[in-house]
This record gives sequence, structure tokens and C-alpha cells, in this order.
Amino acid sequence: MSAENESPVDSLDTKMDASNLWKEEVITDRRIGVIRVLRPITDEGEPDAGRKPLYVGEAQVMTAYGPMPVNFDIPGETLREVVANYESASKKGVEDMVERLREMRREAANRIVTPGMPGFQAPPETAGGSGIVMP
Repeated sequence: MSAENESPVDSLDTKMDASNLWKEEVITDRRIGVIRVLRPITDEGEPDAGRKPLYVGEAQVMTAYGPMPVNFDIPGETLREVVANYESASKKGVEDMVERLREMRREAANRIVTPGMPGFQAPPETAGGSGIVMP
């Protein structure tokens, strides 16, 4: 296939890494949140004793635009420790999300809009004319 006939999908890297496979379990109290337990496995599907499980928490924060999902790592060696650490990890996850949103807002506010960029709009014409000549 030539470059001009190449689909944007062709350039995507969709190959899975057989040396980095995980089996996922979902733990919930059906009230507050969800803990995803990622257990390492080999490419044969057997437990990989050389790697430790990962624990990822999920929560939702209600915003003016609706619920926003928050994902965060939870420290701990056992499920009991992870459940005990869920509250502090979720609060840190929300704080991190709020800080990322603030940073995105600052970046957007500092972005200079130039002709040709999305969002650029010529100023409205006034009766007396603005003295600006648009090409």
C-alpha cells in the first residue's frame, strides 16, 4: 500500500506485549468504590510469581458536567491493606485530578490563537471600520 493510500489506523501500534500480561479482578463494597486487582500472568495464562499484583482504585466525582471518573493506584501488599488504604489513595487521586484540570486550564488560557487555528474568528465589522484588513 502506498503512503497516500495508507489508513491512519495502519500507523497505530496495537500489538500486545506478551511479557506484560495481567488478569483483572474487580472488588467492590457496592457503596463507595471499586478496586481492580491486576494479577500478573505468563503468556500461558499461569500466575507469574516474579511480579507483584497491582491495585487500582476507581471512583466518580460529580461535576457541573456530570460524573467524572478518577483512577488511582492503591499501595498495599494484601487486599486487607489495600482496602484500608482506599480512602487516602482516593483523596490523593481526586487532588491529582483537580491539579491536572487546573494545569490544563492554565495552558488553555495561555494559548495564543492565530489565523488558521480552531477558535480563530475575525473581529466583527463596526460602522466606522476597525482599520483591520483581513485577507
